[in-house]
Formats: sequence, structure tokens, C-alpha cells
Amino acid sequence: MNSIQYASFVKCTWMKHTMTNQARGNLFILSAPSGAGKSSLIKALLGKHKNIQVSVSHTTRAPRPGEENGIHYHFVSVDDFKSLIDAGDFFEWAKVFTNFYGTSKQAIESQLVNGIDVFLDIDWQGARQVRDLVPDVKTIFILPPSREELERRLNSRGQDSQEVIASRMAEAASESSHFNEFDYLLVNDDFEATLAQLECIVLSSRLQTAHQAVKHHSLIEQLTQVN
Repeated sequence: MNSIQYASFVKCTWMKHTMTNQARGNLFILSAPSGAGKSSLIKALLGKHKNIQVSVSHTTRAPRPGEENGIHYHFVSVDDFKSLIDAGDFFEWAKVFTNFYGTSKQAIESQLVNGIDVFLDIDWQGARQVRDLVPDVKTIFILPPSREELERRLNSRGQDSQEVIASRMAEAASESSHFNEFDYLLVNDDFEATLAQLECIVLSSRLQTAHQAVKHHSLIEQLTQVN
């Protein structure tokens, strides 16, 4: 499904929603260097709101301790991943370090049409691909408060070697240089404050005119009727 086909599909589902007063959900992208607190922020946000979901991405990397297939990621082989690319099943995909990551179109659309806001946990490369398909996607970048704090967080995980951490720090510098490609920029120096800012972005997006016009279609029709 290319960008033109996807736009036509979205237009058709928007018309159906207008008839049922069911507004589409909003699509968000949340990007950050590893260790900035992105996953913790999404988890906390999902715990406060039932109508928000995070997309479960496909990946070729091995599961980490405690991760479950279909919940944290869809873990697939490299051959299976490449078959999904060839079939055009991904919104976006990218190779990060030595592993592939991708976001399913069908899974996301099934949630959006039911009025659920969906978060994509992807990097700046994936954000570019999604923006080409969905120009009105809301994009958010999270920065750590300092390089020293970022390195401390990566070390405190106790999961990676010093060589891997050094690689992640170098990658963080590269990723952070793309902050200006995003609509919103948050600095995660205080978790609760950053969570509140993230929540404000989500809630204010639901009050945009296009969203509210569908939700309150009957009311607006009644109020604007000329006798």
C-alpha cells in the first residue's frame, strides 16, 4: 500500500466515522536515544489511559530476559522479516545496529479505526517513513538531561557490556541531532513532569477541530441548522 492508496483508505474510514460519530484515533511517534526513558514514559501513559496503545513492532533481535513474543515485540527471523518487507506489510522498517525493526500497517490501522490512539516507538529514520504515509502524524522526541545522566542510566540497567554502552552513547549523539525533525521536544529530567507534558500533547490532540467535528457531528449539525 503506497501513500496515495493509504490516503484514500483513511478518507473512506473517516467518512464512516462521521456517520457513526466515532472519531479516529491519533497516531503518535515517540523517539529517543536508548536510555532517555522513552519506554518507561509510554508504559506509565498506558497505565493511565485505556484508549492508548503502543504498537508492537517486529524485530529480528533475540528476546531479552522477561520479554514475551507478541507483547513486547513480534520476534521473527531475518528471512521472515525480509518477506514482510517484500509484501509491503510495514509502515516503516529500519536496521538498527545489527537488527531489523518494523511496524505493521494492518495492526495500527485496526486500532486507529476504533478510536484508539497509537504510539509508535521508532527512531528518526522510521519517523521519516511514517510521515511520508501519514503527514498528520504527531511526532515527539525525548532527550536525556545530560550525557552523564544518559550514561549512568545505561550502566544502571546492568544488561550491556561497556563496549555496547559506548556504542549506544555514540548512537545517541547521532540520533539526538535529528530532534528538529519532530513536532515536540521533551527533556526527561523529571519523570513525572515529563509524563504530564506527554499526556498534555495526547489530550490536546483529541481536541483538534477535525477530531472533534467527527465526535460531535450530530451536535454540530443540529446547532448549525438554518430554520
